[in-house]
Amino acid sequence: MSQPIPVAPHPVASHNDHPARTAGSLAADDFKALFRGHPGGVAVITADSGTGPVALTATSVSSVSAEPPLLVFSVSELSSAAPAVLEADTVVVHLLDADDIDVARIGSTSGIDRFADADRWSRLVTGEPVYHGVRAWVRCAVINRMDAGGSTVIAAHALQSSIARDVDPGEPGNALVYHNRTWHRLGDHSRLG
Repeated sequence: MSQPIPVAPHPVASHNDHPARTAGSLAADDFKALFRGHPGGVAVITADSGTGPVALTATSVSSVSAEPPLLVFSVSELSSAAPAVLEADTVVVHLLDADDIDVARIGSTSGIDRFADADRWSRLVTGEPVYHGVRAWVRCAVINRMDAGGSTVIAAHALQSSIARDVDPGEPGNALVYHNRTWHRLGDHSRLG
């Protein structure tokens, strides 16, 4: 029977007192190069903490647990939507496919009103902004926040969901991924086995 490997705890520093580069750390450019070659699913996070709706595109969404249903994502302090998302008690995570590329672009474009087209979105009965016609969305309660460098990692509990375009098990669907600074569509052409 294998024994657990002991891991020394690492204190998590606030991004305000975290040095730009710790001795022995990988350089920022090297770290970015690592992840340019690692594709991520594309999501748009919306929230309204009382100052109006905000949205941002994220490739950091990941499921954590099915029971209870938990997910995590990170928000960069550089995002104009960060203050509202970080103050919100609930968020809506839109899980996009390639048919939703326009929504992904809206959430990733700086300096625009991401809610200017009133026909594109509405509010749930609980008040959160939600984009229409996306592959799927999940309304979540924020349960934890953790400072991590220049970002905040948010843990959220799934409360309500809607799937407009489901994907059969084992099928590629029409997934949208971000890889090497550009959008890509997964499909039968990209299946390896």
